[in-house]
Amino acid sequence: MDALDEIKWDAAGLVPAIAQDVATNNVLMVAWMNREALQKTLDLGRAVYFSRSRQKLWFKGEESGHVQRVHEIRIDCDADVVLMKVTQEGHQPGIACHTGRHSCFFRVFRDGAWQTTDPVLKDPQSIYGASA
Repeated sequence: MDALDEIKWDAAGLVPAIAQDVATNNVLMVAWMNREALQKTLDLGRAVYFSRSRQKLWFKGEESGHVQRVHEIRIDCDADVVLMKVTQEGHQPGIACHTGRHSCFFRVFRDGAWQTTDPVLKDPQSIYGASA
């Protein structure tokens, strides 16, 4: 049996994937993987996701240079979520979010509203151009 057969893929053939900083344990982002993306991640040692909007593989950092090197991959008890311990490469500190922040989880609920807590490390337009 192929190890990927143990994953409980959803109806679209996808599984959520969490990228967690190996040094700090901060959650950097959540994305989706199909079987091919997870296999390529295992083979290459770098994060490869499946873009639902573009309906194609997305090699993290292919446009931004913010590659995620994978140190460890885990699955949860139900085998329906993937957790990857990564080093976020590129700009230092590493930028995982398309908004130019270290993490996609930069807003916290306080005093009845979502408040931005983390700074933009690099202007997204300088990373992605006009498409940001």
